[in-house]
Amino acid sequence: MKRLIVTADDFGRCLPINEAVEDAHVNGILTAASLMVTGDAVDDAVERARRLPGLSVGLHVTLVDGRPALPPAVIPDLVEADGRFTHRLVALGTLIYLDRRVRRQVTAELRAQFERFRATGLPLGHIDAHHHYHLHPTVFDLVLELAVEFGVPAIRVPWEPPLISWRAHRDGAGRRLANGLFHLRRAQRMRRRARKAGLITNDRVFGVNDSGAMDVQRLGAFLAALPDGLSEVYCHPATRGWDERPMPPRYRCVDEYQALISPQIGHQIRRHGIRLTSFALEAASQRTEA
Repeated sequence: MKRLIVTADDFGRCLPINEAVEDAHVNGILTAASLMVTGDAVDDAVERARRLPGLSVGLHVTLVDGRPALPPAVIPDLVEADGRFTHRLVALGTLIYLDRRVRRQVTAELRAQFERFRATGLPLGHIDAHHHYHLHPTVFDLVLELAVEFGVPAIRVPWEPPLISWRAHRDGAGRRLANGLFHLRRAQRMRRRARKAGLITNDRVFGVNDSGAMDVQRLGAFLAALPDGLSEVYCHPATRGWDERPMPPRYRCVDEYQALISPQIGHQIRRHGIRLTSFALEAASQRTEA
């Protein structure tokens, strides 16, 4: 059976994203959202989520390109002079791997974000990471340990199968293949360790190679190519642009929002026999079967 989780990342980052999440869930195909607990509009996001019991909300762990939960003085190696996380993903990843002090700071920051989510009172449906930073093996190990401690039922494995991805669009063959092969072994490790720890994982994800461009055409192409099993599509919808720390110019957030509420996309879901679900629903179903 084709089962599909449709997730909006960066929930809580700003009001236009929050508006899109609510409308796309109520009037579209969105089943889940990943909450940035340090986002500028997190309180508004939590309020919306509380009146949307069918929306599964996860934690969008943030260690780069965002604001920390802890005071910058407590995590000096993770932040820049402005007190925000660094944009230097590779440099930070190297430090995390080599420096025990930096790992302690990462652990403390991750725990603070888990605690902030718990303080909202919302059920924690899944874990993923901003810029998929949990692909870093050390970060993944730390996130998985906390996920088990906090009773999180699922974690995203952000691996997009290159052949299916290419067949859907017939473009970017080199990029899709390179990304798929580069992350294959670490994705396999993530899935193996997560399932051993009792967490649900998706079989595949779509959106990695088309981030910010999941419009009606591209989303529809993925739906037509969707295989059996548990797939996830993630996107960054917004009802309009915003001025304070906007997305990169190539991100077409409004187009992604329009795709989620498009009658054409809804028709394709039904025509291809796709069952919309979420990590939380998958976990509930697994418990019932057990």
